[in-house]
Amino acid sequence: IVYYSLNFTQVISGVLMISTIPVMIMFISSILKIEKTNIFQILGVIFSFVGVILIITKANFDLLINLDFNKGDLTMVIAMLSWATYSALLKKRKHELSQLSLLEVIITFGLIFLIPIYITEYSLGFEINLNKPFILVLIYVVLFPGLASFICWIKGISLIGPNRSGVFLHLMPILSALMAMIIFKEKFMLYHLLGAIFILSGIILSNRKSTNA
Repeated sequence: IVYYSLNFTQVISGVLMISTIPVMIMFISSILKIEKTNIFQILGVIFSFVGVILIITKANFDLLINLDFNKGDLTMVIAMLSWATYSALLKKRKHELSQLSLLEVIITFGLIFLIPIYITEYSLGFEINLNKPFILVLIYVVLFPGLASFICWIKGISLIGPNRSGVFLHLMPILSALMAMIIFKEKFMLYHLLGAIFILSGIILSNRKSTNA
């Protein structure tokens, strides 16, 4: 759903939607009584969300005012809601499965769901070209976003819970900026520093424990 949405929505809109996941996780965890939310987690999400906005808008808030929302944004909300629900339910799961077994079950159901979509797209003329760039990208996606990140995500939620885990998603703009500086030689700007300060402050806040939580 995310890949489909990005065909229509603006990149800034997409990143903003992804940044709402920690809020959705807290809401769903509270509704389903999976985990209590404390004031430090709420403040942490607010601080880190401000940091994300600073980085993706380059501290130019006129970009937010001029955003043009479309059907891609609607489907992106569905994707973020489903991910937040999945993250919250990871903590609630009752079945005695290892993390690798759980990931295998998730991937298997995902494959079953995607087969009819693949057949439909193939019939519409969307074919795969098995060339070197495609194979290299596929290997990277399978090993890192597809396996390593999911294993770490499941492990992280099992250790610290969905609420505290969710706010770490706001590190993505910082890491993306660092990679852009290293790989594409982009310049380090003041808004990068300000955004990083807000995001890291938010993560530190969200990991504080409240006596009432």
